[in-house]
Amino acid sequence: MKRVLFIINPISGTISKARIPAKIENRLDKSLFEYSIAETEYAGHASVIAKEAAEQGYDIVVAVGGDGTVNEVGKSLIHTKTALAIIPCGSGNGLARHLMIPMDINKAIDIINRNEVHALDYGVINGMPFFCTCGMGFDAFISMKFAESGKRGKLSYLENVLKEGLRYKPETYEIEDETGTNYYKAYLVSVANASQYGNNAYIAPQASMSDGFLDVIIMEPFDVIEAPQISIDMLNKTLNKHSKIKTFKSKHIHIRRKQPGLIHFDGDPIMTDADVDVELKEKGIRIVINPDANKSLRQPNMVQNAFNEFFNTFNMMREDINKQGRKVQALNKLILKKLNI
Repeated sequence: MKRVLFIINPISGTISKARIPAKIENRLDKSLFEYSIAETEYAGHASVIAKEAAEQGYDIVVAVGGDGTVNEVGKSLIHTKTALAIIPCGSGNGLARHLMIPMDINKAIDIINRNEVHALDYGVINGMPFFCTCGMGFDAFISMKFAESGKRGKLSYLENVLKEGLRYKPETYEIEDETGTNYYKAYLVSVANASQYGNNAYIAPQASMSDGFLDVIIMEPFDVIEAPQISIDMLNKTLNKHSKIKTFKSKHIHIRRKQPGLIHFDGDPIMTDADVDVELKEKGIRIVINPDANKSLRQPNMVQNAFNEFFNTFNMMREDINKQGRKVQALNKLILKKLNI
């Protein structure tokens, strides 16, 4: 009989966790597992509980929450025999979506019942483990704004992106890897172990958690006209083909900025020194995966459809504005001609 501990973060995401214990009781396969449930009481508590569970020899610890909760639990399980499982209840659920863990709670429990565990890669940024993505520049800035706003959910995130995006100034980064040193003026530098930020926004569509490499993404400065297409490319998993995106794979990079600044790891922002070190740790964490993940094809979900509709509308509005602008220009020329100016 395997032992499983469910760690529930009651304040993650936007949905109530009140019914989750009953769903676990009804859905978990009792012929395979005996289980316990713990609830977090403060930031960082999930790490403490998970560490104790690993020391006590639990077979699986389940993070019931968002990417922040997953990070707290996961970093206490690295290089142990205890596997991480996920019931996604956060705002973005980036790692769960990459692993194709169902967003439906009952179906996520079904994945645990199938009990397929793989050793996968994770990353470390300035000594802090991450499992999905880390980075600096605009995405770290938005992570801070999102945290400061006190509001969770996709609409809050989109609101911050649209409000702050046009005002954000790119920085110059010196990036050193195994092949040498290069300089980039960039809107953001993201380092991905998994493919997406969350909400099916794919910053690194080719990323794999089992290939022994991190995907480095450099987003060069772009203007307002290009912003909608970049967003659509992220949702369509084609960002790596955009002209403003530079990508490469590496096991270890060192980044130098002009001054200290924000970084994020799995969406949590933190201030660090100007120098940032990121490296891969191969096969360092055991994770319960969806056995059917490679057989499934992702279908556009409601979030993608909403984003696509938004940006299609934006493009239509932009074209209307351009048409009106051309009409005004033609009218002005006609007036000037009539006045012989």
